[in-house]
Amino acid sequence: MSVQHDPSTEGAVTDFARRMSYSDYLKLDGILSAQAPLSSSPDEMLFIVQHQTSELWMKLAIHELTAAMAAIARDDLRPAFKMLSRVARIFEQLNGAWDVLRTMTPSEYTRFRSALGQSSGFQSWQYRAIEFLAGNRNLAMLKPHGHDHATTAFLEGILARPSLYDEAIRLLAREGFDLGDDAQRADWREQRAASDAVMGAWKAVYQDPERHWALYELAEKLVDFEDYFRRWRFNHVTTVERIIGLKRGTGGTGGVSYLRRMLEVELFPELWKVRTEL
Repeated sequence: MSVQHDPSTEGAVTDFARRMSYSDYLKLDGILSAQAPLSSSPDEMLFIVQHQTSELWMKLAIHELTAAMAAIARDDLRPAFKMLSRVARIFEQLNGAWDVLRTMTPSEYTRFRSALGQSSGFQSWQYRAIEFLAGNRNLAMLKPHGHDHATTAFLEGILARPSLYDEAIRLLAREGFDLGDDAQRADWREQRAASDAVMGAWKAVYQDPERHWALYELAEKLVDFEDYFRRWRFNHVTTVERIIGLKRGTGGTGGVSYLRRMLEVELFPELWKVRTEL
């Protein structure tokens, strides 16, 4: 016969009539009531929870990326390294979420897909913020958010400032590297093009890591982040193809064909190309 243990005998607080509880602190009433399936399919709950939890992880990624960029800008690199490592681990969690969603079969998704209307992950403004923060500044991707003035203003605020990769390049300049046109760049809103001068700077860092250890470590933190980010994109493609095949996405994109094109986007191009040069 098992013994029922009462944690209050060890001093655990069990009366929360006038105290803040775990649920109070985390606002769980609001979070756990935010799932509102629009169909009778039991699998719609999986779809909603997977995407809502992914948005929560993305909120944390935005928080960490913003803090890391500020730390790099003030030459405070050790905290930035920790934050960038955390972002990579966040994307590891996001990758795991696809594994759960892949338990859904095409038949199960078909039963509630029409309830989504034109809504699509393509319209996630937090995902767009992460891309803009990292340095992929495709201005055409502002269009899905044009109806929401507050969101558009938030994204425009990101575009008005240097990206994460811009901050890394500015740090290279402060460390004395000749970066050519990138040293005078001031229009942060436009997508920058990869440059031989920046690749030459990273090549010098990788050829003498002991001399440039902080820059060397920063480079690897950036590559680590993009590595997990690329895996997230790849897992997205394979999950979508597994569930809907080559049908168009609910948001009107080509679905898998569109997602495959996104696999070609490089956030930190010189850091990948320099590997061929070493």
